[in-house]
Amino acid sequence: MTDAAPAKPKPALNAKRSFWLKQLHQWHWISAAVSLIGLLLFAITGITLNHAAQIPATPATVEQTGQLPAPLLARLAELPEETTDPVPAAVARWASETFKVQVDGRATETTADEVYISLPEPGGDGWLTIDRATGEALRERTTRGAIAWLNDLHKGRNTGPVWYWFIDVFAAACIVFAVTGFGLTWLHARQRPSTWPLLGLGLLIPAVIALLFIH
Repeated sequence: MTDAAPAKPKPALNAKRSFWLKQLHQWHWISAAVSLIGLLLFAITGITLNHAAQIPATPATVEQTGQLPAPLLARLAELPEETTDPVPAAVARWASETFKVQVDGRATETTADEVYISLPEPGGDGWLTIDRATGEALRERTTRGAIAWLNDLHKGRNTGPVWYWFIDVFAAACIVFAVTGFGLTWLHARQRPSTWPLLGLGLLIPAVIALLFIH
């Protein structure tokens, strides 16, 4: 008596599996290509942020001075004595030409004596003040090096709206990459017995660390 031949998978199931494999592979490599450089950047800066106290940084401060022309000083006189209104557009253009800073539309801390504009940036800080009586302007900029700059890109600190939206798009690409990777893992799990133990370990390790060692 001969053993019965094993049942062959149904063609419909094979076609469905092939469809999902093709779709998942396509979206997986596309999302990987889109997010690859970003993943490297955020992984490396994750390490540098975690060891920020051990990475030396030497702040460098540069000061520039300038003199606001009399006609523009008169425009500043139109501002109230206490306000957060931006400086007039003509004054903003002068600041851009003199100090290479963009202050148009930025909130100020204006008092009767001076106009103060905060100018934070990734990896550094800065400000501009204009004396309302004399027109004397002082621009100060402090930078803390390339590592601090990259760390601030990671955090989205003072990076502007374009980088803000890039982080969202990059995060979406990472989600697609992870979900399609999980889908491929699911489809191949039958041929890879270690799949589910490894996935479980990836969940268990951070969960245990969070429960036992984070206080």
